[in-house]
Amino acid sequence: MDLTEHTLQKELIMDGKVIKVEKHRVTLPNQKESIREVVKHPGAVAILAVKDGKILFVEQFRKALEHTLIEIPAGKVESGEERMKTAKRELEEETSYTSEQLSLVHEFYVSPGFCDEYISLYYTDTLVESDELKPDDDEFVKHHWLTLDEAIKWMKEGKIEDAKTIIALMHFQLEQNK
Repeated sequence: MDLTEHTLQKELIMDGKVIKVEKHRVTLPNQKESIREVVKHPGAVAILAVKDGKILFVEQFRKALEHTLIEIPAGKVESGEERMKTAKRELEEETSYTSEQLSLVHEFYVSPGFCDEYISLYYTDTLVESDELKPDDDEFVKHHWLTLDEAIKWMKEGKIEDAKTIIALMHFQLEQNK
């Protein structure tokens, strides 16, 4: 059976600063029609940054959740920007560290049931501290340096709930156990 849903019509519902929301009228595999609400996202990067055996995390308030989350550094890809450049920029903006040696770990969708956001996860263990923190005007962060064991403990305790961060930690744990 072909599982493809064919789009009959698209309607732009919202054109926001970060996302767009579209309403799609589709034909299902059984030839019936349905409506899909789709969030269009420009994509993002995340960085698993390690120095002296500790992982760098940022804690920031997430309005959609109404509380802070502890995450690895991450950010939105700007229009026309290469993902590696985004990763370097976001690392410096959020942490005041730079790195010329980032390697791509994996790429993945976040919530494909309704959103097309695609994240590129990078790794670096060659951090260089820059002169000052350069966050965006609307960005406020705290930093945490944790060993892998401490981070796994925080994850098990529910202190780390972010999917990209959990994926990064599981990858790092697998690499450490090789």
